[in-house]
Amino acid sequence: MEKLPVAILGATGAVGQRFIQLLENHPWFEVSELVASDRSAGRDYADAVRWVLDGEPPTRIRSMRIKPLDSNLESPLVFSALPKEAADPHELRLASAGHVVCTNASLNRMLEDVPLLLPEVNAEHLALIDIQRANRGWTTGALVANSNCTIMPVVMSLAPLRQFGIEKILIVSAQAISGAGYPGVPALDILDNIIPYISGEEDKMETESLRMLGKLNGDHVEWLPAVVSATSNRASVIDGHLVNLSVSLKSQPRLDDILEAWAQFRGSDPVSLLPGAPEEPVHYFEQPDRPQPRRDRNYGKGMTTSIGRLRECPLLGYKFVALSHNTIRGAAGCSILNAELMAARGYISGFYPEIAASNPDAVMA
Repeated sequence: MEKLPVAILGATGAVGQRFIQLLENHPWFEVSELVASDRSAGRDYADAVRWVLDGEPPTRIRSMRIKPLDSNLESPLVFSALPKEAADPHELRLASAGHVVCTNASLNRMLEDVPLLLPEVNAEHLALIDIQRANRGWTTGALVANSNCTIMPVVMSLAPLRQFGIEKILIVSAQAISGAGYPGVPALDILDNIIPYISGEEDKMETESLRMLGKLNGDHVEWLPAVVSATSNRASVIDGHLVNLSVSLKSQPRLDDILEAWAQFRGSDPVSLLPGAPEEPVHYFEQPDRPQPRRDRNYGKGMTTSIGRLRECPLLGYKFVALSHNTIRGAAGCSILNAELMAARGYISGFYPEIAASNPDAVMA
């Protein structure tokens, strides 16, 4: 199968680097275009980037010439690692020109016709692309977003519990410093410290979670009818967002019922068959002191949400801890999985990956 050419917007930043790392040797996609700000445009990638991940950029990528943000791209699929301010107007411009754009930016993610997608949780929301294309007159273009990175462990751990009737959610986060981008939080602020405020985070946690856990009803998403309260903190951890959750469940299941729901959760077809999908979307640790960012953020190649410490809560009924790798599951890895699902469902014109040919029933599920 010939691989699909893809472009990366914001290719020199920390999330852009993670895209490059994760897409190396991907079975379906191949990085063909790199795009960045005027400061980097026109330079070879190796000369423009300050690589902050382990190792070095792939050899093929090092000599690739960076294009400016206003370029007319050739790649049908575009991954955006742009910050909110830089994403405007380029994401919508590229989608309107016929590209499928998978974005990490918050700029357009709450638009009603833009799927806010976490494939194992709400794959059915992808049908909003049909509404989006009809509303905007797009034939092949599309814009799909993934959520705020801190919401990933929240939504992934709560999705299997929807069957019990989620009524109230209390979230307290301990977010890694890489979530602030590079160079991030000044050392004199974060060392020996926890910062109990991250601008804009709590509102995103309280709204995006309910939309992602909601149901698609015709041309819109009906948000989960629950109440959410969130508090965000920046912790002295490099990677891995950890959240403490308390939740009220209408049917009052036993703790063993919740553990079973997590153990059985895989998401709808064909998500579990996609190349980027982890074998376990969620994994429960029996040890009383897990999950921990340093030990568990890379579980399932960074795509699994780790859960632990399930116990009774005297206020809301149940409480537990959840952890996700913020730049893999919470950013680049989720965008790639979103694109894989779009390809499998036939939303990338002219590209039909092997899963679509070998398992058409799963693709159309």
